Amino acid sequence: MAISVLEVGDGFALRHVRLSAAPTAVRRLPVAIVGAATVGVLEAVALLAVALGSLDGALSPGATPGWLIAGGLVVLAAWVVLCAGSAAALVDGSGRSLLTAVSCAETALVAFLLVLATVTPFANPTPLSVPALGLLALAVPVGKLLLAGAPSARAWLAQGPRARVRRPDAVQAHRGLATATLGVIGLALFAVALLAPVPSGDVQEPASAVFAQD
Repeated sequence: MAISVLEVGDGFALRHVRLSAAPTAVRRLPVAIVGAATVGVLEAVALLAVALGSLDGALSPGATPGWLIAGGLVVLAAWVVLCAGSAAALVDGSGRSLLTAVSCAETALVAFLLVLATVTPFANPTPLSVPALGLLALAVPVGKLLLAGAPSARAWLAQGPRARVRRPDAVQAHRGLATATLGVIGLALFAVALLAPVPSGDVQEPASAVFAQD
């Protein structure tokens, strides 16, 4: 009887379960995410500036074929959008896969251009050597990869995309005030157009008066 009681007691005994501590939520935007996003946005702006600056020379008569200009513009536009979009995805917490893909493609492009500049004649417009230019160009994608792979950036991305807070529409909430404001602006513009004096030098005589003078 005692054995059965002990077995029943063991069956109802409380078990100590060790619970793992929940990861601390990262509320503030990490410095690594800010740095990677800033580099992506600045790169997009720089690419856009380079495209706009070289557009006049490319559109000169007989300089470059039209299909090549169109293809280059499409590639540059896609590059700008991907750089800015990957930066926005990092800040939003959606992931770093887009930034990683863009950075790897940029690294491969720089490596290909370095090999091409070494094999073929290359007119260097800067006082820097070709290896120095390559290292400077590689600093952008490698820097983005290092910043996006930092521990603080991983913790930020592990929380997933941020929830959007829906705010009430101000026009719907204050429809009467918006209507009154629009009416006042319309009346003010109508009064200015009606009561504003017209300079005497700008007044033109009607066509009938001109014919009468002739």
